[in-house]
Amino acid sequence: MTQTALLSKKLDVYAIRKLFPILNREVKGRPLIYLDNAATSQKPQSVIDALVNYYTGYNANIHRGIHTLAEEATAAFEATRDLVKEFIHASSREEIVFTRGTTEGINLVASTWGRKNVKAGDEIIISTMEHHSNIVPWQILCEEKGAILKVIPISDEGELLLDEYEKLISPKTRLVSIMHVSNALGTVNPVKKMIEVARKAGALVLVDGAQSVVHLDIDVQEMDCDFFVFSAHKLYGPTGTGVLYGKRKLLESMPVFQAGGEMIKEVTFEKTWYNDLPYKYEAGTPNIADTIAFKTALDFINNTGKEKIRKHEDELLSYASIQLEKVPGLKIIGKAKEKIGVISFVVEHIHPQDIGILLDNRGIAVRTGHHCAQPLMKRFGISGTTRASLAVYNTKEEIDELIYGLQKAIKMLS
Repeated sequence: MTQTALLSKKLDVYAIRKLFPILNREVKGRPLIYLDNAATSQKPQSVIDALVNYYTGYNANIHRGIHTLAEEATAAFEATRDLVKEFIHASSREEIVFTRGTTEGINLVASTWGRKNVKAGDEIIISTMEHHSNIVPWQILCEEKGAILKVIPISDEGELLLDEYEKLISPKTRLVSIMHVSNALGTVNPVKKMIEVARKAGALVLVDGAQSVVHLDIDVQEMDCDFFVFSAHKLYGPTGTGVLYGKRKLLESMPVFQAGGEMIKEVTFEKTWYNDLPYKYEAGTPNIADTIAFKTALDFINNTGKEKIRKHEDELLSYASIQLEKVPGLKIIGKAKEKIGVISFVVEHIHPQDIGILLDNRGIAVRTGHHCAQPLMKRFGISGTTRASLAVYNTKEEIDELIYGLQKAIKMLS
């Protein structure tokens, strides 16, 4: 392989950074260092342009119009569905349902499949590290149906105890709902193996892919999950739109979620006939502009190359972990063998919020608090952490600034 070919395999982070206009701004007189990507990623100019182009060029409602603008908008909207199908390797476009995001996808499954299929005495399994969005809908369902919610424990390193998981599985298990990657720890869970265990009990599996889909290669057919949910805004796309993937037979058998608009095929005062998949679950006018721009975000990822992105982020994670371990009084929470670019930490005798404020004064954006994972924080005996989460545009120089800012903050607060 030539030197040119070798070089082409390495991501040019400084060229990538030029595609993101927000990275040019300053915060409190300093260049922005954005390390809150697990909450939401920044958007390349191409995604911003896609939003503007829709509103200035072909703004119209979709599917039912026959005029030119409506047909152009419909084609662009459905092109996103086609690309999402390829991005996660679904078997058909009918299995791709657009939602407002991960949270709505989980709630849709709980409110439709759950209410139809879960009975008193049935069991649903989640894990200690789940986001509140993958806890509360199942609590509500269990309270309503008299079902039982079981929780997979985790180790001190932040890894699921798979032996304990296998003990929780029983003939009464109806569903396992598990996050693929922890938003608070960065742990990558072995979901394929967990799905195989669930299958032995005849249970279905929902995978929360909010944090994994941007970092890992996703093949829902190879994974064999029944449902997979994620949001566009963590994939360099707009907020307010996301995806529920479901196996076609399951989606066809489930009751409707909301009523009105596109989910209707025919209405009389005596009866309503519902639309075919995926429109059966897309009531009303959808988030057209952001869904169209979502395709541009996926194009950005595909054109950059997931392998390049992953390698770059892995290098940053390794570098940041080593440097953070050198900071006196700092303890990283979550040291799983398989991780993506999320590092949560605590500093002895210092509240995470105080650290976050002082870092913000230096233009460094991190997340502090419980990260919508209060049971997980309780497991570790802490109220919250400071979390730095990485993306394609982050650099080692930014990590160095984070370390220097932490050292200054600790010295000031000690």
